[in-house]
This record gives sequence, C-alpha cells and structure tokens, in this order.
Amino acid sequence: MNTKKNIALLMGGDSGEFEVSVASAAVIRNNIDPDLYNVYPVMVHAGEWIYMPDKKTGIPVDKNSFSVLAHNDRIFFDCAFIAIHGTPGEDGRLQGYLDMVHVPYTSCDLTTSAITFNKYFCNDLAIQYGMNVAETILIRHLESFDAEALAQKVGLPCFVKPNKSGSSCGVTKVYDSSGFEKAIDDAFAEDDEVLVQQYIKGRELACGVFRHKGRIIVLPVTEIVSKKDFFDYEAKYTAGMADEITPAQIAPDELAECNHVTAYLYEKFNCKGVVRFDYFLSDGKLWFLEVNTVPGLSDGSIVPRQAVAAGYSLKEFFGILVEEALQTAR
Repeated sequence: MNTKKNIALLMGGDSGEFEVSVASAAVIRNNIDPDLYNVYPVMVHAGEWIYMPDKKTGIPVDKNSFSVLAHNDRIFFDCAFIAIHGTPGEDGRLQGYLDMVHVPYTSCDLTTSAITFNKYFCNDLAIQYGMNVAETILIRHLESFDAEALAQKVGLPCFVKPNKSGSSCGVTKVYDSSGFEKAIDDAFAEDDEVLVQQYIKGRELACGVFRHKGRIIVLPVTEIVSKKDFFDYEAKYTAGMADEITPAQIAPDELAECNHVTAYLYEKFNCKGVVRFDYFLSDGKLWFLEVNTVPGLSDGSIVPRQAVAAGYSLKEFFGILVEEALQTAR
C-alpha cells in the first residue's frame, strides 16, 4: 500500500521574485525525502497553474478540486509546499484558496500573510508589540508629495521602497531630496503604495524561526554585510556581493535579545511554518525591519544555511515543515 503523501510544490508567482521562487523550489525538490513524499512541481504564473513533471511537459491543474490528471490518474494533493515569494504566495491570496479547498500548507495563514506582507500595517503591529521601528511615511498611488517635507520628516539618507514587495525589488537609498522623484517612481513600478523610511545605521541581522512539536525553534542568527551600499537584489542573489555570517558574531546579550524577540514575534504574529525576521542592531538596540513569511530557500538563501548550522539536514528540515503543516490541519 502506498502511504506516501502527495505534495504540490507551488512556485513562480507574479512578482519580481519569480526567479528566486523557481530557485527555491529546485532546492526543495532536490532535498525533500522521496521515500515519504511524491512531489508535484506546480508553476503558478499569470493566472495559469501548470503541473510540470519535466521542463517540456505541462499539465493544467484543476483549480476546482486542486488536482491534476496525470497518466490517466486523478491526483489529489495532501499538502501544498509554498515556495512563491511575493504575490500570490506571500500575501495571503494563495492561502485563502487553499483554505477553501481544505488543503494544508507550509506557510502562515491568510490573515498573518496579508498583514505582514503589507509593511506599513506590519510596522504598526510591531510598534504595538513594543518593537523599535524606523520613522515611516506611506504614499499611495496618485498622492502628491513634498520632497523637502519628506526629508525633514525621516532625515537623509533614507530608503524608498514598495510597501508590498520583497527581495529589495524597487528599493532605493536616497541621499538628497532631489532623488525622491525617481526613487518613488521606481517603487511605484512594483506596487501601488510606497514607503519613505528613516535610515537606521547599524548591523543587519536575519533570524529564521519555525515551530516543531509545539516548540518554537529559533535558528542561528545571520549577520549580513553587503558589499554594496545596502543589501539590494544584486547583493542578495549575486555570489560574492555580500558576506552572510552564520552564526553572527554579536555579544551574548544581543544574541539572547534577538532570539527572545524573534520567538515572541513569531507567537504574536501567529506565524506558521518557517519565517525569517530581519532587524538592524544599532548601538545595542534592536530595530524591527520586516518579516518574511515565505523566506528564500534557494542555494544562496539564508534560512537553509541557518538550518544546516543548527544541525538539520535539508531533507530533515523540509520534512519537518511538511509534517507540521499536516499535523496542524488535523
């Protein structure tokens, strides 16, 4: 009797993180335990959901039942492993669909995903939870702005970024008020809302966290040292453009604080699956930056390296994520 679970590995998406998602899915597929799981890569892009058993074959997914017809057999999925960064995998849309078809998934639920993907709303919650958060101004599409007023409010340099995006797509570091117009235009190319945010000078930290058998497990902290002006898309995904030091060489009390805050926020935001919290450490003070509810899992991504540093094989780690999703759905 075949007891292996059918896993839909969802990849692609409709954001600037498409290639990162495909790379993450490749790592998951190469490392997930074939003795326990049948993995079905599904490309979700531009309104089409296609099961891709190989690079040349594409079989449409029946979205009414979330199933595929392959080799004359109707295959239903026991779980969805979400590897889509950005929309629709990280903003709650995909989670809402999976809830309706009663298929468990490896990420946070609809509400948590939607709120945390919106950086402005997420910042407000983080402030309520006692976090230090950079001064931030929200500009919506077609709203006017005064460059000098922005500079006076948040200071210079500052960051301009899309409100709902990832992988630093559309992010600009602005040094002079004359740079706001282009920076805001670039951010609007990614989203219909833009943030102008205070620059916090400090060390950038990333901390992965997940739940296993009722216990929140915080992975070793990574310090990110970009060789560019900041940790932009190129620095994140080009070999040699950043040093990612795991475990981070920070003071014991700073490490304890980072671990405590990460576990606390994981609980407060009602997170599920593996999540990565990003911070700045400035003069001994931790500043909340953002939460990634579908963090990168590619060869160059931070969380897989943290998992290995914590003593997990990727086969074990991905298996935990799937089993936790299956268990919490029961």
